Amino acid sequence: MCRVIAISNQKGGVGKTALTSNLGVGLAMNGKKVLVVDADPQGNLTSSLGIDNVDELENTLATFIEREINESPIEPSEYILHNEEGVDIMPCNIKLAGMDYMIMNALSREHLLDAFVSCVRDKYDYILIDCSPSLNLVTINVLTAVDTVIIPVEASYLSMTGLQQLLSSIGSTKRKLNRKLQVEGIVINKVNTRTNHERGIIDKLREAYGAQVKIFDAMIPESVRAKECTANGLSIYKYDPKGKVAQAFEGLTKEVLAYGC
Repeated sequence: MCRVIAISNQKGGVGKTALTSNLGVGLAMNGKKVLVVDADPQGNLTSSLGIDNVDELENTLATFIEREINESPIEPSEYILHNEEGVDIMPCNIKLAGMDYMIMNALSREHLLDAFVSCVRDKYDYILIDCSPSLNLVTINVLTAVDTVIIPVEASYLSMTGLQQLLSSIGSTKRKLNRKLQVEGIVINKVNTRTNHERGIIDKLREAYGAQVKIFDAMIPESVRAKECTANGLSIYKYDPKGKVAQAFEGLTKEVLAYGC
């Protein structure tokens, strides 16, 4: 049975895109059929998986939403690209940036992305959706279409302060739009446990949220190599397979595979 997962946090710079791409490749390496969906107009997930000239792509999430609003015939396979590391990609680019106004006036506006997910769900084991750093109508569409949410956070005070707002938004979406929605867990990202400050933040995070939300055991370390692999259109498994970040993602992938077992 396919599991559809949003990677979401309204705070930017917490590592959503790197988490989506590397988790997607990790799941594919474990024999799973994986689709990743780029729902951020910056298109960083698309480019981080080796797709060039992102802003020149014709079939993207934005054009799908536009055609769905206009009730035009849609063939989902036209919107899916293939990555050499074994994952499929629904790309996104800057065209999505102006879609909120169009979505606002659409019938069943919160369920536009759900139409795509419903069409392709039976073809995949996992669908991962990389959200933009905003709780806008596109992100609400994502939360309406998915089964669970994984929340990446940095080990920093500012990252913690926005977490309660995100959890409240997820709770509101669950009550009003998507009864099956669950928080799968929090991933602590960009970790440097050598500093007392970060160790203290991690302890506070576990103390404040550990009782109500799963906090994954695997923590993703801060690493220049992780930034470099994204810029080079490769996963951490291909760019630095023996490094500490790849090992951390292997652990996270095992925890995601075990979810619900």
